[in-house]
Amino acid sequence: MTGEWTTALRQALEPGDRIAVMGIGHELCGDDAVGSLVVRALTPLLRVSSRALLIDAGNAPENHTGAIRAFKPDLVLLIDAAFMNVPPGTIRWLLPDQITGSGHHLPLSVLAAYLTAELGCRVALIGVQPASTAMDAPISPAVMRASAAIVEALQPVLLPPRD
Repeated sequence: MTGEWTTALRQALEPGDRIAVMGIGHELCGDDAVGSLVVRALTPLLRVSSRALLIDAGNAPENHTGAIRAFKPDLVLLIDAAFMNVPPGTIRWLLPDQITGSGHHLPLSVLAAYLTAELGCRVALIGVQPASTAMDAPISPAVMRASAAIVEALQPVLLPPRD
């Protein structure tokens, strides 16, 4: 499950970056909940940190821009299901100009442009190919494995170094 996207993640980071992670998705729509799953898994692992903010944005990420603005991140990572015509559970690193379409009220490309313009921060999407986003569908095993891989990759990035 690791590969190009983890390399892109490491390359996107600069020492001392303040990172906001926004998990996006509708928890009643199967694999669309992947972003929320990742943030919920990371939350108990993250000690109080001045360099990381976790937001479970549900299906209305635009409602959480105030918290991001107050945090003043250098990098905003959006995590969401993304239809990329690849096998379910495939994880990709997407830059704002690669984000097309959206099942959300406000397209993620517009949200990314807003955050970049207003805050001067970098924005990227960690997209996961869903198997199903049907109402009341369970989360697929492939997307569960992908969410665990994302949590594993983000832990050392977000957790403060141990003394």
